[in-house]
Amino acid sequence: MRVRWIVAGFLVLILFSSLPGYCSDLALVNAKIYLSPSQPPIEDGAILVHDGRIIGVGPSAAIKVPRDATVVGCKGLVVTAGFWNSHVHILTPGLLHAERLSTEQITSQLQAMLTGWGFTTVFDIASVQENTTLIRRRIESGEVKGPRILTVGEPFWIKTPVYVRQFLESNHINIPEAGSSTQATERVRQQIHLGADGIKIFANSIEQDGILTMPLDLARAIVAEAHRAGKPVFAHVSNDQGIEVALSSGVDILAHTTPADDLWTSAFVKRLVTAHMALTPTLTLWEVEYKGSDPDDLKKGMGKAAQQLRAFSDAGGQVLFGTDVGYIDRFDTSEEFVWMSRAGLSFQQILASLTTNPAERFGDSAHSGRIAEGMDGDLVVLGADPERDPVAFSKVRYTIRSGKVIYSRK
Repeated sequence: MRVRWIVAGFLVLILFSSLPGYCSDLALVNAKIYLSPSQPPIEDGAILVHDGRIIGVGPSAAIKVPRDATVVGCKGLVVTAGFWNSHVHILTPGLLHAERLSTEQITSQLQAMLTGWGFTTVFDIASVQENTTLIRRRIESGEVKGPRILTVGEPFWIKTPVYVRQFLESNHINIPEAGSSTQATERVRQQIHLGADGIKIFANSIEQDGILTMPLDLARAIVAEAHRAGKPVFAHVSNDQGIEVALSSGVDILAHTTPADDLWTSAFVKRLVTAHMALTPTLTLWEVEYKGSDPDDLKKGMGKAAQQLRAFSDAGGQVLFGTDVGYIDRFDTSEEFVWMSRAGLSFQQILASLTTNPAERFGDSAHSGRIAEGMDGDLVVLGADPERDPVAFSKVRYTIRSGKVIYSRK
């Protein structure tokens, strides 16, 4: 009888230890901690996470670490709040048709693309909604290690852009073209009903013979329907005409700068800021797009993109870090940080674009974007100090989501 009770107790212990919420505390000790972009760092600090939330942060000597906690020594390392990437696409071939992919395949692809670069939350701004929803369900169940995924589902364009047409066809993906305002608003309702966290319009669509611009009445109908549901709207823009449509329709986030167009004047960026519009600059995208072109064209294009970001930031515009990864396969984030720094953004401004800015923009600032008691246990451990060199933002040792390590550098 006694043996039976011992075996039963052992089985109960195994059962409870396998549950997502049943785990020891996580403690990071002896780290330099950046609590937020606006606060001074703690030079030798500790963070204690319990049940997915931060329950203690301060000097290492002041934080009592439970005996059964998992302790990560961070001497010589730097900790910030978990990073957001506000412009990704869950469209890379390694993530398509997720129903056929194993846990290991999805986790590995997400590590290469996102979690290995410190991203604990991402906003997917064009993909196949059913596929993306399946991936995030597998993440939230604990089966797959990955970031929190917000998504817009399928984008709205009046004609499929020429540069994605072949990719969509070869992968058997159908994204409808937006027709009438009535049809478009019904599709907005459907995508939100299916779990979309936002909506994206292509204010411009690049075609073989030029750039098409979405009619303003159609853009306004799509944006208004999204806003009625309390959802943000992103806009892909390629020129000033597209930006004018975005402004006039009430779009919330510009998905790109426009280096193929004019420099942004102070009067122009003032209109963007007055409209409370945010910007994901995606500077590395332009470096990829200009690859193979005349070096003078690359220099000129990158100079324009950097000027546009600087003008927007100097005017007080809200910058959100974004890379367009999933459309481009440049997973390494180091170049984006270099270009943002060259555009004049300070360490604090870059950190804000990764943490507090997106948390505020997307309504999560009460629990995300800073290191403080009661906040989400989403953290990034870096191998070097980004205040000294912005490339250090890409030197990720650990990515931690809800107090669990979802990536560690081997």
